[in-house]
Amino acid sequence: MNKFFLLFFSITLLFSCKNKQPEISETTENEVISVQKFPEPIFTLAEANKLIELPLHCVATEYPYKPGETLESKADLVEPIAVHPIFYGCFDWHSAVHGYWSMVSLLKQFPEMDKADEVRNLLTQKITTENVATEVAFFKKPINKSFERTYGWAWLLKLSEELHNWNDPMAQELEQNLKPLADIIALRYKAFLPKLNYPIRVGEHTNTAFGLTLAFDYAEAVGDVELKQLIEKRARDFYFNDENCPITWEPSGYDFLSPCLEEINIMRRILSSEEFISWMDKFLPQLAEETYHLKVGEVSDRTDGKLVHLDGLNFSRAWVFYGLANQYPKYKHLENLANEHVAYSYPNLVGDSYEGGHWLGSFAIYALNELHGK
Repeated sequence: MNKFFLLFFSITLLFSCKNKQPEISETTENEVISVQKFPEPIFTLAEANKLIELPLHCVATEYPYKPGETLESKADLVEPIAVHPIFYGCFDWHSAVHGYWSMVSLLKQFPEMDKADEVRNLLTQKITTENVATEVAFFKKPINKSFERTYGWAWLLKLSEELHNWNDPMAQELEQNLKPLADIIALRYKAFLPKLNYPIRVGEHTNTAFGLTLAFDYAEAVGDVELKQLIEKRARDFYFNDENCPITWEPSGYDFLSPCLEEINIMRRILSSEEFISWMDKFLPQLAEETYHLKVGEVSDRTDGKLVHLDGLNFSRAWVFYGLANQYPKYKHLENLANEHVAYSYPNLVGDSYEGGHWLGSFAIYALNELHGK
């Protein structure tokens, strides 16, 4: 507990600001709007050494665990590690997957981390051909065809993409080991998307736009033209005619994704610059205003596994704002709004509760990666 208290205290200091007074910007002769400037989050080796503790702790923690599969018979009443020898920790399958992604992402960026050797050993011991074959056998059972659709699917492809984009012999071996499972997930997307008549517009796991975004990045990275073109088509089908997204209705009580912003995230990938700006002017025109503000999601109880979702919402909003600001100068001002969202939730990554610690680190890392265009 002392280790986690020190980590909590250290991260809190990252966002102490010397000048707490808001900067004032005049928008018209008669209107003065206060815009507080938030410091850019620090993401260096020191932070990596702290953040790596979260996935290292959770991927090997077998219980508590929340299974998401349908039981076909009493024969399926086995411990999670028996059918998921890699992704059995972190409370549930998808959190274990993005826990591994977190380790790969941090190790790739900070190979000199204090626990780099420990992470490398864990990755090579767990992501083996034998363990992947067991995970594949689970997915091949017809009753599990919709297991983790599409949130866990998306994170598995994200893990594979991260390994693919890392010029490291170990990463290349791990990618090949994981490939049979990534191939199955890609096939699942190709079978499912043509049958999905309507997008799922929620702020939790089944959000279609989020699942399409991570799958698109994977398809582009590995050269899966069929999957990439299918995602482009379905995203246009689902979202191209959308206008005036009701972002003021967000968030719902348990959201960790923004339905409006996740839609932006996939559309900025598949539309040309001219198309995207035109689409944004109809979809969420207010984001172009330099004084645009979106209140952070406030968490009332971080020991509640659902209510702490709102910390995840703040990180996911931030990764959309960072990506948008980096790609289009018109939206550069949104970087400050992203900083504000990260500043609220980043100091609370670590505490006495496992409810957020088993997954929120991944969301923070993803947001920080988007800030730096990685």
